[in-house]
Amino acid sequence: MSPPQFLREDLAPGDQRARELATARLRVHAISGADDPLFHRIYDRLWQEFGHRNEMERQDVIVARLAHDPRDLVDGHALQYQLLAILDGDEIVGLRDHTAIVPPADAAAVLVHLSHVIVEPRHRGTGLAGWLRALPLQAARACAASVAQPCADITLVGEMEHPGDATDVQTRLRSYDRAGFRKLDPRQVPYHQPDFRPAAEIDATGVQPVPLMLALRRVGREHEHDVPAAEVREIVTGLYTLFAAHQRGEHMQPLWALRDALPGAGTIPLLPLLA
Repeated sequence: MSPPQFLREDLAPGDQRARELATARLRVHAISGADDPLFHRIYDRLWQEFGHRNEMERQDVIVARLAHDPRDLVDGHALQYQLLAILDGDEIVGLRDHTAIVPPADAAAVLVHLSHVIVEPRHRGTGLAGWLRALPLQAARACAASVAQPCADITLVGEMEHPGDATDVQTRLRSYDRAGFRKLDPRQVPYHQPDFRPAAEIDATGVQPVPLMLALRRVGREHEHDVPAAEVREIVTGLYTLFAAHQRGEHMQPLWALRDALPGAGTIPLLPLLA
């Protein structure tokens, strides 16, 4: 998969500042594997930001994802992981990782799981965050093409902390809300991220999934106020299929139980992220 380009048509409706950002001096670098000169620098930065919160996978998992061929289906899903750095000269100004998930042919949409993102401090507020939300759309198209599946609908899926008093969380949610992301009503979709600690630690203490909420940008459908319950189940199934590839079955069991308890019919409201 070639490095993505800055495609203005992929920007979210509310990301006006990104449209104004001068991107000519910026370069997108896609990490090719563990032997890429920037791999350890990028991974270590992500781990520094997210590892202590148990929200970052171990390095061996990331290396395996980079090496995975999307044509090697996982429970019927094509998975294509991408680790990106945005450079201004030699300076890394932003970074992110994400996985395109192409579900079985009869599913509603191609998904992109937005794993982690960092805009370095002096580049915040410039519009770079909007581009880091838009670049993953190209991974969705590439993954679908690799398995000859259509890609008419794309849904970006972010796992977010619940609103609280923390200023940084509120700032992040406000930014995504302006961009057109909406959360699935947590009362109907009580979502948890897997426990990413080493298996021995999990065995010693029991599984401790991380409670989060799901924020969606249904590309081209940002104006809609609800999602069919069946589509929500497909989204959660896609995410848990991705995680289950590198988690022990018994450690995923509580999460699959949550998926199985989701509503099977009707619709799920989409709410403002700070609601």
